[in-house]
Amino acid sequence: MAAQRTRPTDVSVQEFLDAAQPPRRVEEGHRMAAIMQEETGAEPAMWGPSMIGYGSYHSVSPSRTSTTEGDWPKVAFSPRRAAISLYGLKDLAEGAALMPALGAYTEGAGCVYVKRLEEVDEDVLRRLIRIAWSRPDDLAR
Repeated sequence: MAAQRTRPTDVSVQEFLDAAQPPRRVEEGHRMAAIMQEETGAEPAMWGPSMIGYGSYHSVSPSRTSTTEGDWPKVAFSPRRAAISLYGLKDLAEGAALMPALGAYTEGAGCVYVKRLEEVDEDVLRRLIRIAWSRPDDLAR
């Protein structure tokens, strides 16, 4: 079984957000952190060098060549230079069905990219976070 590389760290979420680039990402990162904390009731934690996660669940994820097992945040984001990466929002069927109502975004394999937080419907974003937060603590993908 392969070891999971992304894990919680002791890095300060506040310091990470304050150092985001471009400067617009600092404000958007703090806003996104506030939204996620309001909807989950959980404290943020750094996962790996660049992901801010809330809560966790245990995942077993098989691939063609191996199986990866470990803990993963229920919802997470990263204020990257090109876009805010959002994790966990489309993983459950209810969240995937709501994605078209979010607003301007693109998708990656495991995440959603938002270029500007103001271009998404905040009410839909909050609903997506609540749906992701409802994920069971143990889940085989």
